[in-house]
Amino acid sequence: MNNLIMEYKNNLNLCDFIAQKIIENPQNRITFADYMNWVLYHPEHGYYSINKPKLGAEGDFVTSPYLGSDFGEMLAEQFFQMWEILDCPNSFTLVEMGAGQGILASDILLYIQKKYPDFFNSLNYIIIEKSNFLKAQQQHQLQKTLAASISIQWCDLEDIPNNKISGCFFSNELVDAFPVHQVIVQNQQLQEIYITLDSEIKFKEIIGQLSTLKITEYFKLINIDLCSNIYPEGYRTEVNLVALEWIKTLASKLNQGFILTLDYGYTSQRYYLPSRREGTLQCYYQHQYHSDPYLNIGRQDITAHINFTALQIYGQYWGVDPLNLTQQALFLMALGLGDRIAALSQPSEYSISEVLKRRECLHSLIDPMGLGNFGVLLQSKGLSPSQQQIPLKGFSFPI
Repeated sequence: MNNLIMEYKNNLNLCDFIAQKIIENPQNRITFADYMNWVLYHPEHGYYSINKPKLGAEGDFVTSPYLGSDFGEMLAEQFFQMWEILDCPNSFTLVEMGAGQGILASDILLYIQKKYPDFFNSLNYIIIEKSNFLKAQQQHQLQKTLAASISIQWCDLEDIPNNKISGCFFSNELVDAFPVHQVIVQNQQLQEIYITLDSEIKFKEIIGQLSTLKITEYFKLINIDLCSNIYPEGYRTEVNLVALEWIKTLASKLNQGFILTLDYGYTSQRYYLPSRREGTLQCYYQHQYHSDPYLNIGRQDITAHINFTALQIYGQYWGVDPLNLTQQALFLMALGLGDRIAALSQPSEYSISEVLKRRECLHSLIDPMGLGNFGVLLQSKGLSPSQQQIPLKGFSFPI
């Protein structure tokens, strides 16, 4: 009961904060991107800041690392090959952005420590995490599993000097939680969704002109015209401008190496299909999903699919080469997950129930209706022509 009371008070405090921001605005409105940013990332009352489980059985959703250590171990295999491609340097940095509860980092590092000790000895590990609540969970998890065997650093992206990192920036289900602008087609003109207050001081959507020219530039960048007659009246979708700034920042911090992005999303042509007239925005609360971002304010996750084409094009503009795009199922199978599934058919010391549970977890990672359909984007910077020609194992089956 006390937890429910705390959640209710947090909800009221957050709603009051957002309402005050609307009142202070000269036009008495805020963009949906501002609303989503405060709902998720307000330092005291935002979803990722409050002391509430987000992931796993007690949280609101499950990510790949919660299905066992295999996901992290397959990533570790790919990181090892990246290290080899860079000629096995004495210093190789992995930068994990948005590390959840630290489970993925723990799985990656334990596997590398056991199987590739020379690689492990060259490793630096940095975690980028906004949430103090999650940071504390990560530190507890990693101290418990790794003790003092490796030094792990927590910092903000801005704290990393330009052209500093040789290694790999990577993220799993991060970019989908970046705040997005919502736009709508009216009379073959592109308009934006804003949030205001109604007469009862409740949040209400209104439509107005675009808040920034960057939205227009975004659609020119990806060669999509929502004002053409193939898009129906009322067509509504999202624009993730934060993702573009994010990839620009990574490009400036990376000296030599890779950017690996795993998330649910589409290429531009699939993202902005005329038939996808309601966009991709989803909310997650206690393992149920819906499309109303004005429920459970501060207590539910809000996400939108990412546009891989935009990341590729914008990254290239800032000096990051697009190497490949594949699906998570193909990525993990190429790295050896298929062998692990096949091995379950062989006699072992595990009980039948344990084998069945493990098989279910492995198949969930490659389920084409779920995690297996996630995109895996690979970008690089600073590689020599010969290094660029070396095929990475996880991308043996591009899409």
